[in-house]
Amino acid sequence: MNAPAFSTDEMMTVTAARRLADGAVCFVGIGLPSTAANLARLTHAPRAVLIYESGPIGTRPDVLPLSIGDGELAQTADTVVATPEIFRYWLQGGRVDVGFLGTAQIDRYANLNTTVIGDYHAPKVRLPGAGGAPEIAANAREVLVIVKQSRRSFVDRLDFVTSVGHGEGGDHRERLRLPGRGPVAVITDLCVLEPDPCTRELTVVSLHPGVSREQVAQATGWPLRFADALVETASPQAQELATLRDLHARTAQAHGGPSGADA
Repeated sequence: MNAPAFSTDEMMTVTAARRLADGAVCFVGIGLPSTAANLARLTHAPRAVLIYESGPIGTRPDVLPLSIGDGELAQTADTVVATPEIFRYWLQGGRVDVGFLGTAQIDRYANLNTTVIGDYHAPKVRLPGAGGAPEIAANAREVLVIVKQSRRSFVDRLDFVTSVGHGEGGDHRERLRLPGRGPVAVITDLCVLEPDPCTRELTVVSLHPGVSREQVAQATGWPLRFADALVETASPQAQELATLRDLHARTAQAHGGPSGADA
């Protein structure tokens, strides 16, 4: 049988979804993280507990939420609590296994910027802001980041540090006394990167099918490191693609938007 055809966005989303283990308590960001987390819940991780900043716990949305305040999240949740309880009891209390985040900019040590592009006082672009991302990045036991890769997003120096990943590298995160492990993987439309065990600098560990080292290097704003044992990322399976496409189709029907992957 021929392998199913898939887009780069589908490759990225499926690869990110596979990183979420069944039964994990996951604090989910809106956008690509929400798509990946819900795909995981609908495929290999049905017992994953999805938490959103607005208070729903154990939510099982039938369509992707437009925002953390989308009623679909509350209507399909096991329970809904106040936002302070989400942060104080669940997140700061060490009860969140995985934080799933997106970003506008990321640097070589997986620090994130979702605040501004350009000078803070006269920005070129005003981004959505921090929200709960700094607390998630600090306190979740581990963090997954999903972002499309280009020189605009993978930058040598962030315009603003919204969320600390591995700080300045090495043991900087430990010296800052941040309780979580920080980002353990960055999944893009080209590859998967993981922090080096010693330096904490992001290193490419797998290339998506058909992607070359040169493509990834050209889409990165710093001299990129590649693992010695570089592998090819496993392609999406037919069931994963069908589930993802059905999810997008239901979302488009509910919200009146396109049925493709997140832009």
